[in-house]
Amino acid sequence: MTNRDQYSSPLAERYASREMLALWSPQTRHVTWRRIWLALAEAEFELGADIPGAALAEMRAHLEDIDFARAAEHERAFRHDVMAHVHTYAEAAPAARKVIHLGATSADITDNADLIIIREALALLRRRVVAVLRRLGTFARAWRDEPTLGYTHLQPAQLTTVGKRATLWMQDLVLDVHDLDAGIATLPFRGIKGTTGTQGSFLALFDGDHDKVRELDRRVTRALGFTRSLAVTGQTYTRKLDARVLGIVAGIAASASKFSGDVRMLQSFGEIEEPFERDQIGSSAMAYKRNPMRSERIASLARFVLSLEPNANQTHSVQFFERTLDDSANRRLAIPEAFLATDAILILMENVARGLVVHPARINRRIADELPFMATEELLIAAVRAGGDRQAVHEMIRVHSQETSRAMRDGATGNDLFERLAADPAWTLKLDAMRLVSDPRRFVGRAAEQVDEFLAAAVAPVLDDVDVEPADVEALRV
Repeated sequence: MTNRDQYSSPLAERYASREMLALWSPQTRHVTWRRIWLALAEAEFELGADIPGAALAEMRAHLEDIDFARAAEHERAFRHDVMAHVHTYAEAAPAARKVIHLGATSADITDNADLIIIREALALLRRRVVAVLRRLGTFARAWRDEPTLGYTHLQPAQLTTVGKRATLWMQDLVLDVHDLDAGIATLPFRGIKGTTGTQGSFLALFDGDHDKVRELDRRVTRALGFTRSLAVTGQTYTRKLDARVLGIVAGIAASASKFSGDVRMLQSFGEIEEPFERDQIGSSAMAYKRNPMRSERIASLARFVLSLEPNANQTHSVQFFERTLDDSANRRLAIPEAFLATDAILILMENVARGLVVHPARINRRIADELPFMATEELLIAAVRAGGDRQAVHEMIRVHSQETSRAMRDGATGNDLFERLAADPAWTLKLDAMRLVSDPRRFVGRAAEQVDEFLAAAVAPVLDDVDVEPADVEALRV
């Protein structure tokens, strides 16, 4: 069959990066298996096991030249992927045939390899999140004091600024970075624990020497780049670790989905839109359309990732006693796909954040429709100070506000509340004075200052942790 005659995951074909695809590739996975076999054999040798030096030399020399066709032949015969690769490695390193996988069970290799790859994949997602933060930080800084309608309950509320709203998206991502950091820092190695986690085979290998068994676990753990291993396991590491990891990954997807929903609604309002290339087609039938397809794709992929998070807890909950095998096929799908989809989401999100287009004229027009209503509390106070009776002023505002709102629903071209009040003989404020009171910047509170403070206190330290050009970091400081 050709690659056009069989199914291929859209995550591989269309969405995920080459870097993330490489992490979950058969080459990376099985090279990692060989690295673990080598680290195990080296540690066993150092602790006195009968491991020939030539075996170690050949194992080192053949870490990456995997004959996948030969491994597939073995797997068809053995119906066991780990043993297929044990034999394939042994054929490449014949001096090591007797000692590859010595004392180990499959999970000593596969589970530890999964944790190595998961940790690297979390680190890649962290870099992606930081890239989005850099783009959104530049956007927030540029639009820090541009008033815009705030919304509660999806209804117009008091004003905020375009930049301040962007910091809400960023706050979620900063929290995601902290979750990633905690996840990476605390992710343990399974360690070398043997068949049911008792280390019995290694105790036999070292003639009952418990100290050597403990040291074997420590040495292999350190050799593979971890500072600690789980103190106890069954045959596998607890699948609660998978649930924790997918919780972090799904949290990123949820943050991105919230961002994409806001962008889609803002684009429907005509206030802000995602980038749209010169030759891009929005609709096959409606040539005028400018659909937010990137944000919609973020939402679509995020929904998929969010569906995988409960799957991990469900898998963990049915791992009876030391383990069952009903986790295996599920994990082969769920864990890589969650990372690949989230990688794609963050690439899209960075693209959208880099090219967001703001339309201040539309924003101001929408503010003008709502701001007179929001200004009525200050108008009431100003009118009383000009000699009006508080209760009478309140009633005039109530009556004219209701009439204005009804007129707008019935097709009026704008909000003429101020004009209606000015025309009322009992009203004490002039039109110019009312317009002065209703300057939009009077209604944004500390939004602009909050942007500056947030970028300096919460975002700049995150960017300091990665390889970012100094100008990019400095641009986010007050």
